[in-house]
Amino acid sequence: MASLEVAGRTIALDPEGYLENLDDWEPCVAIALALDEQVELTEAHWELIEQVRNFYKEFDHSPAMRPLVKYIGLNLGADKGRSIYLMQLLPPNKSTGSPPKRLARLAGLPKPDNCL
Repeated sequence: MASLEVAGRTIALDPEGYLENLDDWEPCVAIALALDEQVELTEAHWELIEQVRNFYKEFDHSPAMRPLVKYIGLNLGADKGRSIYLMQLLPPNKSTGSPPKRLARLAGLPKPDNCL
């Protein structure tokens, strides 16, 4: 099993790098996961992390691209509620996947079930 060292704690990760225990998430964990993905978290990233965590609280699952785009559009406006916006901030990556998968990982949530 993989793990991540953050603030003197060992955080267990599944084989794909998602948190084993969702309660282990905190902002410093997101920063460590972002470093692992070579992403520098900006205010725009944090805004999306907050939205995807809210989505999870509301619907009890991590969103795929279309529901995520719709949710972000409803909450942050049409200019941010577009897949191109997500792809600019978190480009699809061969090892870590699509923007919703990458965002779920950074937000400490399970991998979306229906993301390729």
